[in-house]
Amino acid sequence: MGAMAGLRFKQVDVFTAQPFLGNPVAVVIGAEGLDTAAMQRIACWTNLSETTFILKSSIADYRLRIFTPQHELPFAGHPTIGSAHAALESGFVPKKNRLVQECGAGLIELSVENDGRIFLRAPPAKTEVLNTAIPSIPLAAGGKVIKVDVGPVWVVGEMADARALAALKPDMTALAKWSNALKISGATVFAASGESASQIHVRSFAPAHGIPEDPVCGSGNISVAVFLKANGFLERFGKAYTARQGMQLGRDGRVSVRLNDKVEIGGHAVTCVEGTLAL
Repeated sequence: MGAMAGLRFKQVDVFTAQPFLGNPVAVVIGAEGLDTAAMQRIACWTNLSETTFILKSSIADYRLRIFTPQHELPFAGHPTIGSAHAALESGFVPKKNRLVQECGAGLIELSVENDGRIFLRAPPAKTEVLNTAIPSIPLAAGGKVIKVDVGPVWVVGEMADARALAALKPDMTALAKWSNALKISGATVFAASGESASQIHVRSFAPAHGIPEDPVCGSGNISVAVFLKANGFLERFGKAYTARQGMQLGRDGRVSVRLNDKVEIGGHAVTCVEGTLAL
């Protein structure tokens, strides 16, 4: 495999314009020479929540494969935005305002805003109201729990306020066992920020997938938007709001959410590391 040495590699921080405050994704550019086993091995080694591989596509601007340290995902939010940033910055895709990404969940449309934020249109969600509590996570009184499948599968619930959300220390063993029993990625919980009418705070826990807490989770935020829409709560935060996430992990990611006929999420991305991958 010596001929493969020199694959371009970037580590991109997503949902922040300031390095080291968002959620990192490792991106391998032009990975046609790698098989699935090699991709999984690299993803296990980077040990980030996701590592992506940008490939040529005959039906889109590029094709993306997304891996956690343990398995491949059909879609994920922050890796999609970070990989689009890397594809444009590296010249793998010529500079343009609209992109189409091919991935396991189908074709994902992206747009690049004038301020540099990259938005994606979320794939259609499948939802189910669950008659269950989330282990060791006390939800707001009378709150519903909804399972949302957008590739990753999150169970979403609302907490009483941002202070309770910030103080939350879930039992990861119980949460992992519950997640495996329900065959889900984990739990995403949110609360009104108390700072602005159009801002919420979010936390996402996926210990069953080896990610006790995801710093800034794209699919989790899509799932919260779907939850708000399904419960008729759109007027509470508006059809365009900002989600803050990651403060408990020393980050401060900002996810812009737009709710029209489809859910769109977006944010800034910034490259923190670049070089070549030795194989």
